[in-house]
Amino acid sequence: MTLTDERPEAPAAAPTITSSPSGIAPRLAAVVEPLFGGRLPVRLKAWDGSVAGPAEAPTVVLRDPDALRRLVRHPGELGLAQAYVTSELDVEGDLLDGFRRVWASARGLSGGRPSARTLAGAAADGIRTALDLGVVGLPPEPPASQARLRGRLHSKRRDRSAIEHHYNLSNDFYSLILDPHMAYSCGYWTSREAGYTVEDAQRDKLDLVCRKLGIEPGGRHLDIGCGWGSLSLHAAEHYGAQVVGVTISSEQKAFIDERIRERGLEGRVEIRLQDYREVPDGPFDTISSIEMGEHVGKRNYPTFTGQIHRLLRPGGRALIQQMSRTTRPGGGPFIEAFIAPDMHMRPVGETVDLIEQAGLEVRDVHAMREHYVWTVGAWYDTFEANWDKVVAMVGEEVGRVWRLYLVGGALAFEEGRMGVDQILAVKPTADGRSGMPALRAW
Repeated sequence: MTLTDERPEAPAAAPTITSSPSGIAPRLAAVVEPLFGGRLPVRLKAWDGSVAGPAEAPTVVLRDPDALRRLVRHPGELGLAQAYVTSELDVEGDLLDGFRRVWASARGLSGGRPSARTLAGAAADGIRTALDLGVVGLPPEPPASQARLRGRLHSKRRDRSAIEHHYNLSNDFYSLILDPHMAYSCGYWTSREAGYTVEDAQRDKLDLVCRKLGIEPGGRHLDIGCGWGSLSLHAAEHYGAQVVGVTISSEQKAFIDERIRERGLEGRVEIRLQDYREVPDGPFDTISSIEMGEHVGKRNYPTFTGQIHRLLRPGGRALIQQMSRTTRPGGGPFIEAFIAPDMHMRPVGETVDLIEQAGLEVRDVHAMREHYVWTVGAWYDTFEANWDKVVAMVGEEVGRVWRLYLVGGALAFEEGRMGVDQILAVKPTADGRSGMPALRAW
C-alpha cells in the first residue's frame, strides 16, 4: 500500500512557490547535498509544492513546517521518527523498499564520510536556512504515542511502566501482526519453500529451544519474560514440562491463562504477574529467556544473570535468546522513545562474558540474524495486510509507529547492524560436571 494518504496538504507557512531554485525543497537539498557527495539520495517534495532531487529516487514528502522544527530540535533519527508518525513527513510508495533504496544510495556514494569541514559548513547552512524559513523556535509537542516514563532507571515500577507501554496495546492488536502461536521473537526457518510460513518457523524455534535445553517430562522449567506463552505452553504440551512463566504485563497473563484453560493445561503451566527479580522458588531444571534480556538494562544485567544462576539446579541448562547491536549500544533513539523504553543491546561477546561472570558455562552461541530478517518480513506483510484494522483499533499515529518499527528492524538485521543469538549455558556441579551430551541433538 502507498504511504501517502489523501488528506489535504498542511497549511503553508510561506507563500506558494513552484518547483524553482528558490523553492523550499531546492533550498533544503542544497544544505544536505554536500553530506552525500553532492548528490541527494532522495527526491524532496515540500509543502510549498517545490521539488528537488533525482526523479528516479524515493520521494520524501515534507507536508508541514513542523517536520523541520522537529529536526532542528532533534537532528537525526528521533526528529525524523517524530515527523513521520505525526504525518508531517511521509514517503511515497512502500516504506521498506524506499528505506532500502535510500540507504543503498547513501552507501554507494564515492565521497565516503563527510569531512569535519563539510559537516560544519552544512550545519551553518542549515541554521541559516532554518532561520530564513521561520522554523527555529520551540518545537511541537512530542507525539502522543511517544513514551513518557518516570522514576529511577530500571526500578521495578519503571520497568513495569516500560513493559506496559509496549505490550498492553491489546492482545487483539498483536494478533494483527504475529502468527497463531503469538510468538514475538525470532523464528527458526528450517525451509524457504513457498508453503513454509512464519507459524512453521515459530514452531520449529520452540522445538529447537526445548531440544537444546533437554526438557524432559516432569522437569521444572522457568520461562522468564514469557510473552504470550508460546514457549511455556509448547514445553508443557509437547515435552511434558512443569512450567512457571513470569511476565509483568497483565494483558499477556490474561491471554495465556485463557489458553491454559482452552488446552487443559491447568496444573502444568503457572503464569505469574511477577518481576524476574522476585522469583523465589528454585531450583529449576531448565530456564529460558527469549528476547527479554534486552529489557533489563545495562546496570541490571548482572542481577538478571545472577538470578538465573541462583534459580538453576546444578547441571541444569539455561537458554537466552537475545538481540545484539555492534554499531552503538542501547536500543536507538526511535526504539527507546516509541517502542521499548530503556532497552539496551550490546555486542554478543559482552553478553557471553556477563553470563560467564555469573558462574554459568556457555556451551553454544547460535547466530540467527538472517532468520530475523525473514521473521520481521512476515510480520510486516501481515501488518500491511491488516492496515485498516490496525488504524481502526489504535489510530493512524500508532499504526505509523509500528510500520516504522517493523521497517527499521527488518533493515537493521538485513544489513548487519543488529543480530540475534541463542546462547546455551549450563550450571556445572561442584565437581565440574555439565550434564551436557557428548553430541549435539540439534
